Amino acid sequence: MPVSPAYVDVDPVRLAQIVQNLLNNAAKYTPAGGRIALDARCEGQEAVIRVCDTGIGIAPENLAAVFGMFSQLPAGRARSQGGLGVGLSLVRALTEAHGGTVTAASPGLGQGSEFTVRLPLAPIQDPSKSLALPTISEPDLRRRILLVDDSEDAAVSLSMLLESDGHQTRIATTGAAALVMAYEFEAEALLLDIGLPDISGYDVARRLRHDPRGKRMLLVVVTGLSQEHDKGAAFEAGFDYHLVKPVDYDRLAMLLNGMPGHRHDPGSADGG
Repeated sequence: MPVSPAYVDVDPVRLAQIVQNLLNNAAKYTPAGGRIALDARCEGQEAVIRVCDTGIGIAPENLAAVFGMFSQLPAGRARSQGGLGVGLSLVRALTEAHGGTVTAASPGLGQGSEFTVRLPLAPIQDPSKSLALPTISEPDLRRRILLVDDSEDAAVSLSMLLESDGHQTRIATTGAAALVMAYEFEAEALLLDIGLPDISGYDVARRLRHDPRGKRMLLVVVTGLSQEHDKGAAFEAGFDYHLVKPVDYDRLAMLLNGMPGHRHDPGSADGG
C-alpha cells in the first residue's frame, strides 16, 4: 500500500469490480504454485494499482487484444474454465468511466502478466474535507435490454457491462424464453446470438417482427457469423444491426444509447 493515504474520486463498488476482475483473471491463468501480487502506490498525480502474476503470459502481438469484448487468446483457452475473458473489457470500461487508463504488459508466453490501472488523484487529499463525487457520463438513452445467448457466461458478462452504463438487462438462454421475456420485460432492445438450442436467432427475430409489439424493438444480432450471406440473412429476418464477435463495445454502446448511427440500407451491409 502507499506510504501515506491517497484519495481518489471513485464509485467504491466499481473500483472493487475493477480489482476483483483483475485478480480473477490472474487466478484463472496462473497455474497452481504460481504467485499473484497486488500493490497500490502514488506516481505523480495518479493512483496506480498493479496486479502481477507468474502465469501463462501474453504474446506481444496479442497485448492490444486482451481488453476486447469476448476476447480469449489461444494460449489461455485451455485454462479458461469456460470463461470468455470478458472481465477485462469490464475493467477497461469502468476505469475509463472514472477518467483513468488500464494497460497490459508481459515479457511473453509463459512469463507472466502485469495489468496496471491508473486513476487521477482527487484534487483534495485532506480527508476532513468533503470530496466531490466523480462525474461519470450517463448514456443518452437508457434501455431495457434482453440478452439472448445459450452461453450464460457470455450473457452475464455483457449484462455487467451494460448495467454499468445504466441500462436494465434480462437474460434468456433459449429462443422460446426470449419470445416470452421480450414482452414480459417490455424490452426495447434485444441482443441475439444465432445458434440457440431450440430455434435460431433468425426465427426469434421473424416472430417478433410479425407481432405489433415487436416491430419497434431494436434487434441486434451478436454472432461469430461474418460472411455477407450471414448479414443478408440477418437483415432479411428483421434485424437492425449485425455485430460480429468480438464485439466493439463502444459501437454497441453507441447504438443502444441512441447516438447517431445508420440502420441497415442497401448500401450499408453491417447496418451502420
